[in-house]
Amino acid sequence: MELIKNKEKNDEYKKRAKELVKKLTLEAKIQQMVFRAPAIPELHIKAYTWWNEALHGVARAGTATVFPQAIALAATFDEDLIEQVADAIATEARAKFNMQQKYDDTDAYKGLTFWAPNVNIFRDPRWGRGHETYGEDPYLTSRMGVRFIEGLQGHDENYLKTAACAKHFAVHSGPENMRHYFNAEVNKRDLYETYLPAFEACVREAKVEAVMGAYNRTNGEPCCGSKTLLTDILRDNWSFDGHVVSDCWAIKDFHENHKVTDGPVESAAMAVNNGCDLNCGEMFYYLLDAVKQGKITEEKIDRAVERLFTTRMRLGLFDDRETVPFSDIPYTEVDSPKMRELNRAVSAQGLVLLRNADGILPLDINKLGTIGVIGPNANNRRALVGNYEGTASRYVTVLEGIQDYVGDRARVLYSEACHLYREKCGDVTRENDRISEARAVIDESDVIVACMGLDSGLEGEEGDEGNAYASGDKRDLSLPGKQKEILNLLADCKKPVILLLISGSALTLENREEDFDAIMQCFYPGAEGGHAIAQTLFGDKSPEGKLPVTFYRTIEELPEFTDYNMQGRTYRYMKSEALYPFGYGLSYAKMKLLSDAETQQHISVRQLQQDGIRIPCILENESVCAAGEVVQVYVHADRIDADGSEIRSDRIPNAQLKAIRKVHMEKKEVQKIVLMLGADAFRLCNENGEAKLYPGTYTVFVGFHQPDPRSNVLTGQEDLRMTVTLEP
Repeated sequence: MELIKNKEKNDEYKKRAKELVKKLTLEAKIQQMVFRAPAIPELHIKAYTWWNEALHGVARAGTATVFPQAIALAATFDEDLIEQVADAIATEARAKFNMQQKYDDTDAYKGLTFWAPNVNIFRDPRWGRGHETYGEDPYLTSRMGVRFIEGLQGHDENYLKTAACAKHFAVHSGPENMRHYFNAEVNKRDLYETYLPAFEACVREAKVEAVMGAYNRTNGEPCCGSKTLLTDILRDNWSFDGHVVSDCWAIKDFHENHKVTDGPVESAAMAVNNGCDLNCGEMFYYLLDAVKQGKITEEKIDRAVERLFTTRMRLGLFDDRETVPFSDIPYTEVDSPKMRELNRAVSAQGLVLLRNADGILPLDINKLGTIGVIGPNANNRRALVGNYEGTASRYVTVLEGIQDYVGDRARVLYSEACHLYREKCGDVTRENDRISEARAVIDESDVIVACMGLDSGLEGEEGDEGNAYASGDKRDLSLPGKQKEILNLLADCKKPVILLLISGSALTLENREEDFDAIMQCFYPGAEGGHAIAQTLFGDKSPEGKLPVTFYRTIEELPEFTDYNMQGRTYRYMKSEALYPFGYGLSYAKMKLLSDAETQQHISVRQLQQDGIRIPCILENESVCAAGEVVQVYVHADRIDADGSEIRSDRIPNAQLKAIRKVHMEKKEVQKIVLMLGADAFRLCNENGEAKLYPGTYTVFVGFHQPDPRSNVLTGQEDLRMTVTLEP
């Protein structure tokens, strides 16, 4: 599996890397395996720092465009858009790198190897890092991850634009406060059906340059030194041809927390012997002792260093600038007007309208005298960006976005209403020290825009600066602090209330969702989020986002956080009714969907493998506004001809997402599209983790949402259905 399209060029890089490594001493090789690789002046090799971040924009290295957080990008359900975003990130990355190289700046966050995307499955809404992911579904995560990688790495025949990294491999989604010693136990079916598909797609299809191991153990093996994951699956089964990097300081967990080795020498040897090439940390310095003690051969060291130099060569770091097509991208590309315009458009497409009673949205500015904007996230910059963020030159909060949009056409009143999670806003005040102000704003306003939720100080990574709240994870699904009291105040206020939930994960509304006129899930909408939200509230944009996660009614219906069995989790295996289902989201437009496909199809397994199934559709925008909509295709196995020892009937998933298509339509426009379902859409994993095509009867659902009763009630629409009989 070649990571550069030009095979001859790729072979040349590998040969050059091998020859280069032959010139190095053992000590010099080992130094190159740590994330701060020193210069080698005698060979004219510059220092290089591998650690860089680009989850939703170039991060931690000064000014850059801060796009919506990954979970908000997932809510667009738009593969083309996410590749466009990633390409823009890569353009800014090259522009910044070219500038940094000009001034010999090789510090951390100044390289071209980006440790993104995060393609872990968001299996539990309590996980603090879930907003770094593309949600709970393996198919959606695969599609978004693949296209994000292709955008970062580019499509040049000879060079990578930047190098992407799929993380955290594998079976990782909390709890954060246990990750350094936790053993994630997972059966083979869940492993291959849920936790690995996105990684496999990133490797096989997107040809991702790097893979990062997770902190935890999986079935007893520490992920950054797992023979099963790094050698048997990644290298042998998937033919991965890039390099593997440890999560930061994860190698020392082998002996300090996992207790699977007796010290740093054995830990370093275990990691490299099983396929980890680069250490974010300092444990690999012990490899010199490991070689002397016979715990690892120098050939294994050579193999790792060759992979690392090959990556740098694929990036063009050892070639003349004139031959590398990205070396002339100027610094002025960073934070340019076109980047801000793209950011605003992307932000608007990730907003998910959950409720719109009596069509209260969009608001008519000409009928409003005073607009009240209240809540702890109304003017909270941190609530725009999530974590692993860059630094924007300007942040537009919801309050600022509404103020900019309204201008002098209406009065805008504002109250913080309460602290995000504390009992009060001031130091020497009593509890609820902003509630009288909130009441005053409510009384004086014609409509209330309430901004509630979380920010990355409440949900994020264990150990993040300022993130001591439950070690980054959520304790439950409720609004924290005094927000619940403000929620009840708003629900009872007898004024029109538009509730904006700004968070990276699912929340509950204490069974009061129907007391609000409209509810919109905004996730973390990026530095331009305030502008995008205002444009949507007042009808310049129609909401088109879909939920990439399930909004549960209560935390009690979920299994234990530490249980990695998928039964009872996510839309694919839950039995209870969701508050707001995966795949759900309303629009201002009225879209109609018709299918030209036969409602009954009989096809052999062999024919399905060869040709797949075509699903032609006709879409009509019956409204007078332009809008975007997502056509979603789900497949459910109704009856399969298989022995019960292979697949238990109680383990067959609910209907699963298997195809998506984002369509943008002008008013009254009609479009014809064709979606394809290949054999993979009908494969089921047996108890041994083997994905097979089983003869039987399957239902294919085509619509704008998941084919569950709750979605039908919320949207007033049912999916189109087609029965497919697979014959031997």
